[in-house]
Amino acid sequence: MHFSIPETETRAGDSGAAAYVAYNIHVNGVLHCRVRYSQLLGLHEQLRKEYGANVVPAFPPKKIFTLTPAEVEQRREQLEKYMQAVRQDPTLGGSETFNSFLRKAQQETQQIPTEEVVLEVLLSNGQRVKVTILTSDQTEDVLEAVASKLDLPDDLVGYFSLFLVRQTKDGAFSFVRKLQEFELPYVSVTSLHNPEFQIILRKSYWDSAYDDDVMEHRVGLNLLYAQTVSDIEHGWILVNKEQHRQLKSLQEKVSKKEFIRLAQTLKYYGYLKFDPCVTDFPEKGCHVVVSAGNNELNFQVRLPNEQIKEGSFKVTRMRCWRVTSSVPMSNGPSGSSPGKSEVKLELAFEYLMSKDRLQWVTITSPQAIMLSICLQSMVDELMVKKSGGSIRKMFRRRVNGALRRSDSQQAVKSPPLLDSPDASWEPMAKLSSKLTSVSLRGISHSSSANDVGANDFHGNYAFEGIGDEDL
Repeated sequence: MHFSIPETETRAGDSGAAAYVAYNIHVNGVLHCRVRYSQLLGLHEQLRKEYGANVVPAFPPKKIFTLTPAEVEQRREQLEKYMQAVRQDPTLGGSETFNSFLRKAQQETQQIPTEEVVLEVLLSNGQRVKVTILTSDQTEDVLEAVASKLDLPDDLVGYFSLFLVRQTKDGAFSFVRKLQEFELPYVSVTSLHNPEFQIILRKSYWDSAYDDDVMEHRVGLNLLYAQTVSDIEHGWILVNKEQHRQLKSLQEKVSKKEFIRLAQTLKYYGYLKFDPCVTDFPEKGCHVVVSAGNNELNFQVRLPNEQIKEGSFKVTRMRCWRVTSSVPMSNGPSGSSPGKSEVKLELAFEYLMSKDRLQWVTITSPQAIMLSICLQSMVDELMVKKSGGSIRKMFRRRVNGALRRSDSQQAVKSPPLLDSPDASWEPMAKLSSKLTSVSLRGISHSSSANDVGANDFHGNYAFEGIGDEDL
């Protein structure tokens, strides 16, 4: 998540109280909440109390007299660095103290009272699941409610997540971000004031071996099947005519497991496909379609000479990555959409092109945050696997030891049979030629560390295990 405090506001106090300075905290370039210095100071003191002064970063000091405009600006910058440092610390950033502070501030800023509401959550097949929640329910609460409505077993809930998406004209989804523990899903989606933004349920793991766990249960199988059909229909998974014929035959036989097994063998199975954007690799200004999956970022690059090349960057060869906003962010109306023109987000990663040669690769995209989330989750999954663990887990929030179960369940509808394959998919694959660090020449110079601000820096623990045999 990209935290920033791009500006301040002078706001009138309640009941005739003196005016005060509010600091606008943005997440991914969108206003999340407005807070006072005293509120952040209270958060800081609570974190110090719980975790110790040696763990919590330094906090901007109090001032006796009213701040000058220059001092307000200085404090804004200091508070921004403080929030970024806390968020990036695994202990502090994942603490209930930090997350509950942000949830409460978000609800107060949007002035949404705590009350019971009905929230619609989409499934991959377009089916709408209506759940009754509180406006103050956090992400885990809403995920729990959806699981209850669908009758998804407790031990499979951890395999799925809620995502904020924007529905495109062709019915596909542009992923904005995975909903986090510091936000209230109802408030997050309604405060955008745009019906194109919706919440969708999708699997949250990358290794297709975990599909076996999900397919053990009827509801898990149906969710995975619906997602797979949707990904094929939208061209996220490449299918030739013969494979399409086999898949359709399995659909007609209602052989869902066999359908998924065949899909697992296809190119880009389990990948998230992002909107077209711009990269500086292999040269500046190249248009690219990025897909994330199979522990890599896949590039389909259109070069200036209109030639299309394809290649992949393995997450295990990324030493680190960072997300930055390359221009100052200005505050638009509270309903402004993520990724609008006032925010230029970039994801830059340092990649091991060959032994002893690291190079920065930059992607300029409104979805840079979502790309970063994908990379981090891939690394987390790899580290769990390396330690001999499993992502199978019971859902953390319990009511009397079990998930709250809805009085009425809703079945996952089976998607319709696949349409005829798009004739343009196969030629596109044939046009693509492999893009590797060996065959390409004249690669533009990488940006130095000074060119990109470390606003959202991620070291890659999975990188440490790379040896010569991996190159």
